[in-house]
Amino acid sequence: MDQPDQATKERRLESNELEFAETVYIRDIENKVFQSLVLRTISSIEGVAFIEGGLIDNLLSMGNLDGIKGIFVEQDSNKNSVSVRVELNIGYGISIPVKAQEIQSNITKEITKYSGLHVSSVHVIFKNILSDKEMEKLRINPSLLSIPTPEEDGLDDDYPSEISS
Repeated sequence: MDQPDQATKERRLESNELEFAETVYIRDIENKVFQSLVLRTISSIEGVAFIEGGLIDNLLSMGNLDGIKGIFVEQDSNKNSVSVRVELNIGYGISIPVKAQEIQSNITKEITKYSGLHVSSVHVIFKNILSDKEMEKLRINPSLLSIPTPEEDGLDDDYPSEISS
């Protein structure tokens, strides 16, 4: 019976010599998450309101995100990006280009901060111009939403400043 030589006996397997298969990380984010972020973001912007659903829509979706019309999200998993389309009403006398830019930059910042995904486009469609009285009727109070603000969830502390600013 052959005896293994002394060098083989003494050689130990080092942990850095082990080769493992590459780990694949998968993260799925439902479109409702992005819709919630957009809802929270738009609700904090003055001078815009969501388009109004019909009476039946409002009755069937009391307190439900699905009752808010005009938020459409499409994800591209190959490019790790998100595309958003938002349909809104705007208050009379407000500059449409300025308000569109504010909406687009705020939505992009929030989605990137919370999901880490690239926002490939934010398409804002203004459907109607409303009086102050009509705007107040359609306005959503952000405090009524069940989505935590960045201050409440402590997320700002978890991300580098280049993402959150």
